[in-house]
Amino acid sequence: MHLAQINVAQWKISPQDPRAAGFMGNIDRVNALAARTSGYVWRLADHAEEMRALKVFGNDALIINMSVWETPAALEHFVWNTVHKQIYERKDEWFGAAGDQRFVMWWIEPGTIPTIDDAKLRLDHLNKNGDSDFAFGWAHLPHIKLWQKQRCG
Repeated sequence: MHLAQINVAQWKISPQDPRAAGFMGNIDRVNALAARTSGYVWRLADHAEEMRALKVFGNDALIINMSVWETPAALEHFVWNTVHKQIYERKDEWFGAAGDQRFVMWWIEPGTIPTIDDAKLRLDHLNKNGDSDFAFGWAHLPHIKLWQKQRCG
C-alpha cells in the first residue's frame, strides 16, 4: 500500500503580504525537492483542482498540500530531514492555529490518485473519531518517531 496525505493550513496573513515571502518564495523549491525524494509518488499540482479543493473545504484562505508516498518512512524523511523542516518551523509566521486536525494520512492502492473529496472525508473522519486505519495521524504509525520531537499534530 502507498500512503496518501493532505495538509490544510489557514493563512493568517495574505499570501501576497511581504511577510509571506519566506513561505511563498520556497514553495517551488520544496515541491521540487519532494519530487526528487526517494519514495515520492505524486502531489496535487493542478491549479483547477486546487481551486476546487478550496470550495470543498469551504474556505478561500487555505493552502492545501496533498501527496502520495511509497511509505510512511519516505514521507517522514522528507518532512523532518530536509529543508521542509526549516519551513515548517516557521509556520506560525504565516498560518493560524486550527481548532481541528488539519493533517491526515490514509492507505491507498499503488497507482491510485487520491481525490479532494476522499481527503475531506478522511480528515472529517479523523476529527470526529480519532486515529483509525481509515484515517490517521503520525501517532497511528508506531514505527515513525520524528514527529514526536517536533510536536507535529
